[in-house]
Amino acid sequence: MLPPELPPLPALTRAEAELIDCYLEAVDLLGRINPARDGDTYRGLRAAQALVGKAVALRDALTLMHRRGETELHAATLTRALRVLDGDRRAARVTLPPSSDS
Repeated sequence: MLPPELPPLPALTRAEAELIDCYLEAVDLLGRINPARDGDTYRGLRAAQALVGKAVALRDALTLMHRRGETELHAATLTRALRVLDGDRRAARVTLPPSSDS
């Protein structure tokens, strides 16, 4: 059986699409660095090193948007794009895991 078809991405400018891609790549790296998650220091170190480049790409995407006159982030549209690209699951790895004290 095929998985359900994802909704289409909303219409984005090239700079908005780059912003979303860079943001999610940075989120993925932060999830690998998260000290509250199991893993080894080398994996976290590699992710931290890569994060520097992703931060530069994220800055460049926002700079391009600003220079092109795209001065507002359209949160509803960008949120839909993040959800289609599995942003909820990816961002959850950055937060603290549920407490086992309950």
